[in-house]
Amino acid sequence: MGQTLKIATWNVNSIRTRLTHLYDWIRAASPDVVCLQETKVQDHEFPTEPFEELGYTLTFAGQKSYNGVAIFSVEEPEAVQIGLPGDGPDAQKRFLAATIAGVRVLCAYIPNGGESPEDPKFAYKMEFLTRLEQHLNDAYRPENKLILCGDYNIAPSDLDVFAPNNYRETVMFHSREHAFLQRWQEWGLIDVVRHLHPDEPDLYTWWNYRTNAFPQNRGWRIDHLWATRSLTETCTQTIIYRDERAKDKPSDHAPVMAIFNF
Repeated sequence: MGQTLKIATWNVNSIRTRLTHLYDWIRAASPDVVCLQETKVQDHEFPTEPFEELGYTLTFAGQKSYNGVAIFSVEEPEAVQIGLPGDGPDAQKRFLAATIAGVRVLCAYIPNGGESPEDPKFAYKMEFLTRLEQHLNDAYRPENKLILCGDYNIAPSDLDVFAPNNYRETVMFHSREHAFLQRWQEWGLIDVVRHLHPDEPDLYTWWNYRTNAFPQNRGWRIDHLWATRSLTETCTQTIIYRDERAKDKPSDHAPVMAIFNF
């Protein structure tokens, strides 16, 4: 008998601020696995009860005011890993992994990179991407059932930015960032949204608060689910829940879900 697995990712931009939105969306969409970024809450203050009542097991790693990642799963997670190898006790909380229903799920909140490629925050982004890539090479093989979910803070191609010619070689659309994505593809990861929708425009997942971007659909696709081929080939549908961005006091990101049947 086949198995259906619905895996979603969402940068909630503060789980406590967006608690009702997240709860309502999970209850309606019924994902089996939810990877969250920018939870912005310390572990002892994480709002566990509403989601446990929905039947989820919660795994999370947070810090005060910034960053933070979480994985909610209907099935019990196994082999949980918090942080990348070499992270110290004060490292930013940006990476979490667990095996769920036989799939290795990696949840990553890749740094934004600051205002320009000269910004020290961009150098930190390059360092984080390098360490993430090294972990992928060291710990996994392309034959594994693996999915890397999260806010990559990178738009892969011209289709993924509302005005690509205005943003070439800027943060989130820079050749040094694209080089990582290219190597991940060569390693064996596949962008599941583009796999099913290779030429479709306007599949945006993020709209800037500051520029009134959402009403004008000036968006970027920076939230991703990239999977190995054995998993990607079982993907039958992807959904971007852009209506979540239209709600009152929303996250600036929309959730993205992929449905697998294997």
